Amino acid sequence: MVRMGLRRSKAVRHLTYKVRFLGLVALAIAGMWPMAAQAATVPGLGSAGNFAVLSAAPGHGGAVTCTTSSITGNVGSSGVPASVVNTGPCTITGSIIAPVSNQVVADFNSAYSALALVHCDTVLTTLDGQILAPGVYCISAAATSTGSTLTLNGPSTGVWIFKIGTSGTGALTGTNFSVVMSGGATAPCNVTWWVAQAATMTDSHFLGTILAGAAITITRGTFSGDALAGAAVTMTDTNLVGCPGSQANLHGNGKEKCNQGVGNGPEGCDPGNSNQGDPSRSNDELGGVPGDPGRQGGNGK
Repeated sequence: MVRMGLRRSKAVRHLTYKVRFLGLVALAIAGMWPMAAQAATVPGLGSAGNFAVLSAAPGHGGAVTCTTSSITGNVGSSGVPASVVNTGPCTITGSIIAPVSNQVVADFNSAYSALALVHCDTVLTTLDGQILAPGVYCISAAATSTGSTLTLNGPSTGVWIFKIGTSGTGALTGTNFSVVMSGGATAPCNVTWWVAQAATMTDSHFLGTILAGAAITITRGTFSGDALAGAAVTMTDTNLVGCPGSQANLHGNGKEKCNQGVGNGPEGCDPGNSNQGDPSRSNDELGGVPGDPGRQGGNGK
């Protein structure tokens, strides 16, 4: 009986040791990538996530200007078709939708408002030279970075959220500013930036999706992520590659309904149906004249 008791006591001690050891290992791993940081979630973009570049200005005031640049992904504006200006030229690998639906604008505003409410893990005073694990980082006022690098160090599943201007005002400005990933992180679209006011990148190599309360201006450099603004978006001599969700073909898939009855015009939409027998039900552009490639017969009439 004594020997049996001793053996049982040793077994209990051995099990206790294993539990403690595994617990220490778990704590060590958690220390490498803070659990609160890994748990950060980004509010969904809804239909606004269909666009690599979006000007969701209220009152149909959207405007996108792209000059000698390239955009991989769809481009949208809440303004009229002419509000998307392509000069230089600008190469767009994706659909051009203008005006976008009211739902797209509403989804942008909902995501922007939801991000504003996300709890801050850490309050920063600068982005310059920082090496940051996944998490939610806030700067109460404007953030200006010149000739500096921000390193995002974390696992491939890590999520970073940056909130600029949490006091109510504040712009994000980068000049020769680089955002890089390390430690296994390779997904720029796991990075989200909420900006109270305008976002301006010049000669910078930027990573992440920006939701800006005012205009977004990108000049030279590169941009990996989506540029979504509550005002105008202007791109000059730059290369933007949108997130995977913004590169899906919007033609005829029900995501966007275009008002394009007289042919395939600047909206980048498929031709619609022209009802010449009842003009009030036609989806022709204002001032348009139905014809090829529209339906010349007007519902067989």
